[in-house]
Amino acid sequence: MTLTEPDVSANGQSQLSLSTAAARNLATTTKSEPQMQGITSRWLLKLLPWVEAKGGAYRVNRRLSYAVGDGRVTFTTAGAEVRVIPQELCELGMLRSYDDVEVLSALADRFVQREFQPGDVIVERGHPADQVCLIAHGKLNKIGVGKYGDEAVLETLADGDHFTYKAILESDDTWDFTVKALTPGTLLSLSQQAFEELIGQSDSLRAHIENFRNSPEAAKNEFGEASIELAAGHAGESDLPGTYVDYETSPREYELSVAQTVLRVHSRVADLYNHPMDQTEQQLRLTIQALRERQEHEMINNREFGLLHNADLSMRIPTRSGPPTPGDLDELLSLVWKEPAFFLAHPRTIAAFGRECTRAGIYPDAVDVGGHRLPAWRGVPIFPCNKLGVSETRTSSILLMRTGEESQGVIGLHQTGLPDEYEPGLSVRFMNITEKAIINYLVSAYYSAAVLVPDALGVLEGVEIGREG
Repeated sequence: MTLTEPDVSANGQSQLSLSTAAARNLATTTKSEPQMQGITSRWLLKLLPWVEAKGGAYRVNRRLSYAVGDGRVTFTTAGAEVRVIPQELCELGMLRSYDDVEVLSALADRFVQREFQPGDVIVERGHPADQVCLIAHGKLNKIGVGKYGDEAVLETLADGDHFTYKAILESDDTWDFTVKALTPGTLLSLSQQAFEELIGQSDSLRAHIENFRNSPEAAKNEFGEASIELAAGHAGESDLPGTYVDYETSPREYELSVAQTVLRVHSRVADLYNHPMDQTEQQLRLTIQALRERQEHEMINNREFGLLHNADLSMRIPTRSGPPTPGDLDELLSLVWKEPAFFLAHPRTIAAFGRECTRAGIYPDAVDVGGHRLPAWRGVPIFPCNKLGVSETRTSSILLMRTGEESQGVIGLHQTGLPDEYEPGLSVRFMNITEKAIINYLVSAYYSAAVLVPDALGVLEGVEIGREG
């Protein structure tokens, strides 16, 4: 008869009871649901009011606005050489709607590249205004005379800005401001002489500029909308002005976008391995989480309807010094001052703002939002969102928005009541079972976002998050 050798414990002594390794074979393991690190709070999806887009589209009707030609100019680079894209010169008011590509190319060739360093004066008040300047890269201050005769920063200029095309249209004109560089950078300048030489060679350009000089300025309000004529403060039987409200003839329509995937589950897995958790349900849960994350990313970054690309150019401002300071957020609040709802920023941007507040000896209050303690500025909460990316140069953006249809703000768009709807605006449709016994489900999320009026969304651009000192 063979005797079984007694078990030996880790300390060399004989095992006197059943080991935990053996006992575990008879025990039921408590398991968590599958975890996923990519799931975030998705504050944008929670905070935006969602509007039904029946028919898959939403039309934003606005009052008629007049184009002012103050858009930003885009450049191309080849090594250290910078050139303005010819068609982008139409962002200058005097060239708005001019479409002769050959003449625009000749005009682009006449711009001269110039590098500048911090402290350089680009143009000086009182000197002849005989050039138009396009900023390819860098940051500059536009400085003028304040109310009491002291110097004041009128505007901060950055990549794509320009000043001023009117300089070369008027003779005997002088600069009424000074432009001084804050950072190193590059600009392109066009002299009045070079511009007039090209006008002398092109009949179409000469006619276009002449028409621009002689065209009467349309009556509009401070927002560029067609004016509504009113009378107030009169007495007696004065003649009252007649008026009507003009609309845009080609309003923008936002079509619902889609994020989709095909979820595959083997029938053997779906049939046999469903206790204690439904395998198909868990696969679907994580797939939907990934779709919602992608939805939020698209609503911020998509070039067609994303908020970063749909903010009006007049509602984009650069930081004054690089890092996000309390003054920068105040400047953003001055743009979206009518019922601002919330800021949206990358977590690292929020940390950078906190450092700047600490450096200035300012300690902003936090606000409670649904049981969450969040930082705030001037009572407006700052929500974290990792979909606002950080560039290779460690810069990001901060969004500030007003929300809701009644407030003429930013809204989310979706359509509910879809066939096989699983969540609002999201459907899960059975497709087929393949010859390999794999069950296919089509998972689709439909969504978009719309900015009802331009001043509902402001963007603080070029926010540096890595600067120390």
